[in-house]
Amino acid sequence: MRVLGTALAGALVLTTVSACGGQSGGPVTLKLVAADYGENAETSSKHYWDEVSKAFEAANPGIKVQVEVDSWTDIGKKVDDMIAAGKTPDLLQTGGFADQVAADRLYPAADVLSMDTQAKFMDNFSHAGQVLGTQYGIPFVSSSRVLFYNKAIFRQAGITQPPTTWNELRATAEKIKAKVPGVTPYGLPLGPEEAPAESMLWTLSGGGSLSDDVGNYTIDSDQNQATFSWLKNNLVSTGLTYPDPGKMNRTPAFQDFTAGKVAMLNGHPTLLRMASAANIEFGTAAIPKKDGVGRTGSLGVADWMMAFKANGHKNEIKKFLSFVYTKDYQLKFDEQYNLLPVTQDAFNQMSSDPKHADLKQFAVGLTNASFYPFGDPVWGEVSNRIKAGIGQAVTGDPKQVLGGLQDAAMKEAARVRKQ
Repeated sequence: MRVLGTALAGALVLTTVSACGGQSGGPVTLKLVAADYGENAETSSKHYWDEVSKAFEAANPGIKVQVEVDSWTDIGKKVDDMIAAGKTPDLLQTGGFADQVAADRLYPAADVLSMDTQAKFMDNFSHAGQVLGTQYGIPFVSSSRVLFYNKAIFRQAGITQPPTTWNELRATAEKIKAKVPGVTPYGLPLGPEEAPAESMLWTLSGGGSLSDDVGNYTIDSDQNQATFSWLKNNLVSTGLTYPDPGKMNRTPAFQDFTAGKVAMLNGHPTLLRMASAANIEFGTAAIPKKDGVGRTGSLGVADWMMAFKANGHKNEIKKFLSFVYTKDYQLKFDEQYNLLPVTQDAFNQMSSDPKHADLKQFAVGLTNASFYPFGDPVWGEVSNRIKAGIGQAVTGDPKQVLGGLQDAAMKEAARVRKQ
């Protein structure tokens, strides 16, 4: 999320003993590459997958699983290298799937999910996992974004309530700048790490989006030009954010918040744990909207599981996924990393559990969330361009910057259609 974009790092690789083991009567070994959501060796999700794989092997003696951890930043290249070397994984859990669909490498989700497992998924995630009406992306974890604010800084500035509109956000930031020197009123991370999420949050709250409901890119729409012009004129140029948001990444912005150096910013559930560990007195609220015209839901971020056809292990994959998506294992992962479930049974239990009250605001946003165009095979390239350039829209000419990104997206889409 990346969400679920976060301080995510790592990948799990379950390597094969013999790709044809099942054909020779021996055990089949599934290969899985999956993201590690831990921040260090102690919190690494390798521990989770070790537990899952051992329990699965005990229940399924004919299927073997091995676990190896890699860096998240290397996961894309690692998978590409595996495929090029003829060592295609059976399962991949990462941030996107459309490029693998375009290469015709994946099973449709219906081929590798039992009817019971398919019925567990929340409808909006199943829809977000589709390409041209067929689901290939299998949701694994999710998150949404909310506004975090520092209650102590608010008290110093004489502020009693979090802002609900853009004008209230600006007025709140102005009071903080005037009364609490040395604090950045609003953290606006439009650097490469968070640019797609932060920009989409602002376009949604301004009544627009990065793409429309049928997948056409709308990066330079009138609503989005108005949104970035407002940001430039009301927050950035007036010194209420970082001086150059396009160079500010999410991780240092989160760190500044937990150090009491940022008063407000948009964040995902990982920041709950970080702020609590730093003993920051904070609150969360819905993302402020432009005079009430923004969309009602938040940005929904999901990471995905996908199943490859290369090794022909469809039945073994189906057994493994049925095991992984049981309620207890889903809850265990989500609770460990303060993420939100994608299955209805786990979501219902987490939402009703008082110990997860801090996730309630995120859950509310997720029920009516908008998603990136995950099913578009050019989204990866468009996202990379947004990461590299959209921050310039709040320091330069918004129309020119957004128009350039839109043109690039359209050219990439046209190129893919010709293939």
